[in-house]
Amino acid sequence: MPKKPALPKKLASKKLAPKKLAAGKLAPSKKKIVKAAQSIVANDTGALVLDRLYQVVMSRRTADPALSHSARLLARGPEKVAQKFGEEAVECVIEGVTGNKPALIGESADVLYHLVVLWASRDIAPSEVWDELRRREGISGVAEKAARPVARALGIATRKIP
Repeated sequence: MPKKPALPKKLASKKLAPKKLAAGKLAPSKKKIVKAAQSIVANDTGALVLDRLYQVVMSRRTADPALSHSARLLARGPEKVAQKFGEEAVECVIEGVTGNKPALIGESADVLYHLVVLWASRDIAPSEVWDELRRREGISGVAEKAARPVARALGIATRKIP
């Protein structure tokens, strides 16, 4: 799990008054440090969140299934994990259709969690998925699907919704 850089000891040991920070009364070097820390937080992308979640799920593989939901799912095997992922995906679709934004956000988080558990159950690291997404970046979805080996070999178009 990637560690976030810690603030320098000098700054971490001092209490910064919020009023002084808001008023811009910090010394220039401290302002730069605070700005850098804010940048670290702002750049905490979804991919990094999923990478950390994957590390947590992987660490729970050996945990007691009575104490860890991830361990309980993984103990049931990849097929059951995939089934649970599918159930969560259907719930997400339902919320997408109903237009309930808060519920859709919650179900989306559930789908991502169960996808990460599915990856862990099949020994797929998030970096492998990120690499595939980078490979596809800038390629038309229609062209990418047509270029897949199965479609090319069989001379057929995909049956999925375009």
